[in-house]
Amino acid sequence: MAASIDPERLPSRAEGPDGVATIRPRRTPEKQRGPVTLRRGQVQSSTTDQRLLDTRGPSDWVHTDPWRVLRIQTEFVEGFGLLAELPRAVSVFGSARTSRDDPEYDMARRLGGALADAGWAVITGGGPGIMEAANRGASEAGGLSVGLGIELPFEQSLNDWVDLGLEFRYFFARKTMFVKYAQAFIILPGGFGTMDELFEALTLVQTRKVNQFPVILMGAEFWAPLVTWLRDTLTPRGLISPEDLELFQVTDDVDDAVRRIAVAFAERTDQPPVATGDEHPGSTDD
Repeated sequence: MAASIDPERLPSRAEGPDGVATIRPRRTPEKQRGPVTLRRGQVQSSTTDQRLLDTRGPSDWVHTDPWRVLRIQTEFVEGFGLLAELPRAVSVFGSARTSRDDPEYDMARRLGGALADAGWAVITGGGPGIMEAANRGASEAGGLSVGLGIELPFEQSLNDWVDLGLEFRYFFARKTMFVKYAQAFIILPGGFGTMDELFEALTLVQTRKVNQFPVILMGAEFWAPLVTWLRDTLTPRGLISPEDLELFQVTDDVDDAVRRIAVAFAERTDQPPVATGDEHPGSTDD
């Protein structure tokens, strides 16, 4: 069976001045779209401007990966722009489920105040629990309290003690801000999200993606089983090196945590350590 023939591709006949018929190729439909050449079935009747200004078109494109790339880029640009002039800062992590009458809430609140007294801005995930306590302590002490929130399936807004806040759609963009604009991590008891931040910080230090980056665990009793597992299970099997256990420090003392951060910062920048005052008392009143 003969193949079908596209009439658009057939040559056309025309008579010349002497009445003799000549054959000339039929002009192929062609259109330029910027640097792109479109021919035959690829030619569209509308222009790019027309489609841009036409509000009646489909909206599926806002859910495509190329559009997501633009949203991701926007989150980085907004984050970098907002935090570029942030003073030296410490990122504090911990559970969003910690109640205000929990001793760990009080510890985080005192920690936020002590960091502020020592001249550090405090960065948290901006949520309730430990995050709220650290933001609250920093704000009450007159320091800069920063919250980097995240869009979640359940409703959650920035806590009332955040002075400078930014909401993110994407975890990885938010995580970049925690690391890029902080000189140390302090990790208080928490769940999966807290563990995620802890092990990401340790991985960055272990692989030397960041240098002289203190990772301090507060709440010795809570962290003891994890430290034992790292030392007695991972290390003997060669999954981590013995020196990897030195990538983090454990303390229950707020002043000790702030001092360790100051010393590490001084070593990193060749500056004298910042003097830290007495432990910030804070308050347990709501």
